[in-house]
Amino acid sequence: MEKKRVAVIFGGQSSEHEISRVSAAYVINQIPADKYEVLMIGITRQGRWLLYSGGTDAIKDGSWENDTNNKAAFIAPDSSIKGLVVITEGCCKIIKLDAVFPVMHGKNGEDGTIQGLLELAGLPYVGCGVLASADCMDKIVANTIFESLGIDQAAFTWCYASDYTKNPEQCIADIEAKLPYPIFVKPSNAGSSVGISKAADREALKKAIAVAAKEDDRILFEETITGKEVECAVLGNDEPVASIAGEIAPASEFYDYDAKYNNAASQLFIPARISEEIMSKVRSNAVRAYRAIGCTGLSRVDFFVTADGRVLLNEINTLPGFTSISMYPKLMAASDVNGSELVEKLIHLAFERS
Repeated sequence: MEKKRVAVIFGGQSSEHEISRVSAAYVINQIPADKYEVLMIGITRQGRWLLYSGGTDAIKDGSWENDTNNKAAFIAPDSSIKGLVVITEGCCKIIKLDAVFPVMHGKNGEDGTIQGLLELAGLPYVGCGVLASADCMDKIVANTIFESLGIDQAAFTWCYASDYTKNPEQCIADIEAKLPYPIFVKPSNAGSSVGISKAADREALKKAIAVAAKEDDRILFEETITGKEVECAVLGNDEPVASIAGEIAPASEFYDYDAKYNNAASQLFIPARISEEIMSKVRSNAVRAYRAIGCTGLSRVDFFVTADGRVLLNEINTLPGFTSISMYPKLMAASDVNGSELVEKLIHLAFERS
């Protein structure tokens, strides 16, 4: 049986460049070598695309960029090519691809942009499509969609950073009229909790807005929910299934970038410390939200569970981390879908959707 050729894309120019590299190393190591030929395409922080042929340790530590065997390469948007254009010594070579696994987080990775390129290229790819990726990445859009569908979530409001700059006092007055302190302040488009702050008063709110405005030109404000942070891994296309839910006890006040990736004191509980009834509700709500916004392939769906039993949707992450401490692969493993099997299922789902 001829091997399928799968390209794994990693890196990129987002704030989650390092996490993408670590996730990609995991994915590459889990792809069954007897069934697939893997091509590795790294994108530098400067946006340069390179075909890499070395080991995955160098991907994790970033030294892959210095490999002298790297070749300039890019996915052709011409759907008649269906592959990779490699540039060597002034000449172009085409390598046909069967599928692409874009292991990229944040802007230009899971916001619909690279998905749009792959649609133009006519290539099957792992994960959500253009619209679902864009909608889930944009917190304001996602919240608005879920609100219209009656899916329970935190109360929210938002503003343009430019409107705040023009009239900060009016913007703050509008926010305070709708939400009590403490208030979570988030850039509408940013992943891994980058740019997120919790403001306990007006002065803290002003500082939080300044932090969020560095990441995006639209800013989301949400009420603070006191409860357990619970996550569910969803897998599938037309008939998705939800894993057993897990719980996060963050090392810091909330599950920010450092708590997710750098602080070993953050604790994960699988299964989550919730009743069977609430577990069932979390899983069913995860599938409902996943299907409502048009997700395919995979996503991690995050919730808050309050002491009085409310299950509130927090967000959907369409390309969750695949690091050694990431919740998505851990949840799938707890649901009897382990590393290589999981990655192969994701590739199969890409072919199925195309």
